[in-house]
Amino acid sequence: MLTDRLREWTATSPRLPAFVYDLDVLDAHARRIRDAVPIEILYAAKANPDAPILRTLAPHVDGFEVASGGELRHVRSVLPEARLAFGGPGKTDAELDLPADRIHVESPYELARLAAKGRPADVLLRANLAGDRTGVALAMSGPFGMDPDVIEECREILASAPWLRLRGVHAHLASGLDAPELVVQSREILDWARPWAEKAEIEDPEFNLGGGMAVDYAAPGATFDWEAYGRKIAALARPGETLRIEPGRAVTAYCGWYVTDVLDVKPAHGRWYAVLRGGTMHLRTPVTKQHDQPFTVLRNPAGGSGARRPSAHDAEITLVGQLCTPKDVFARDVSVAGIGVGDVVAFGMAGAYGWNISHRDFLMHDPPGFHYLAGDPRGYPPSEVP
Repeated sequence: MLTDRLREWTATSPRLPAFVYDLDVLDAHARRIRDAVPIEILYAAKANPDAPILRTLAPHVDGFEVASGGELRHVRSVLPEARLAFGGPGKTDAELDLPADRIHVESPYELARLAAKGRPADVLLRANLAGDRTGVALAMSGPFGMDPDVIEECREILASAPWLRLRGVHAHLASGLDAPELVVQSREILDWARPWAEKAEIEDPEFNLGGGMAVDYAAPGATFDWEAYGRKIAALARPGETLRIEPGRAVTAYCGWYVTDVLDVKPAHGRWYAVLRGGTMHLRTPVTKQHDQPFTVLRNPAGGSGARRPSAHDAEITLVGQLCTPKDVFARDVSVAGIGVGDVVAFGMAGAYGWNISHRDFLMHDPPGFHYLAGDPRGYPPSEVP
């Protein structure tokens, strides 16, 4: 859904394409999550690490989850006092030297390397539990965390390294789950982790239940049911323990738009195509997830350059970018009342996993602009955006 502020912004004829973030929308959504969820919340910075995004979220979260040394240093530079949990497979020795409030350990070898540093550190062991993940958007299998039998190898390492403080268990098993499914998964994690923590004699154990809250790109007006989730997750909590989650996409997706304009409209073999400035080298999410990115067409009465303005009306159209590949597609065969050269197209739900995961240098097109409305209305050049 376009906000009035975004419509006003597009009317100023800015340079396109551009990512536009409404920080008031983000602030209100983050406040809703905070009010609904009574356990600790860490924002997964990988979803969108832009400095204005982090600053907007800081009052509403208990800290941030980072997945590389680069993310850790970046978040520290923006929010020096923020609590950080450092996760992700394949941490280098240099990364293990970086200070974090919690380190999510992915393997016995990683734990042994951390122990060899000889410095105090608070750790959670990441468990990868077997189970039926049929139908989930993304199952975190393979290199992520440890099987329950492998995690047992960590006991001896911890016993020989008392400077490592075992705080609990981390488990992120799958993504794209609705509230009831996520609560079931959380119960599955706790049913395994609680007895393990008790056997390990962990005082006041911490259980990080991961993220994975569903975001439905086919239904932009629907959001994860934070209120129902909050009530049910609260019922799982026990005295003396800390429950924690680390959502990312479901926090920031709704506050951002990728805004661009139409360069050409043409038929080909019975189908209509609109060629847009930019492409999936800026917004890779629709290609990655194989979905139609939701969009709104803002008609431009002036049209494009030249004597004839190519357009299509009451048609199904495929929106593509400027890349020399048939995979550069934002949306396929979507019904539109009208679209023509010079019109502006605003792709919604672009506040997460947009520019930061895209193959931005492919074909060396100009980068998009970046604009943060409300809380910080000025535009940021790409050099200031991570």
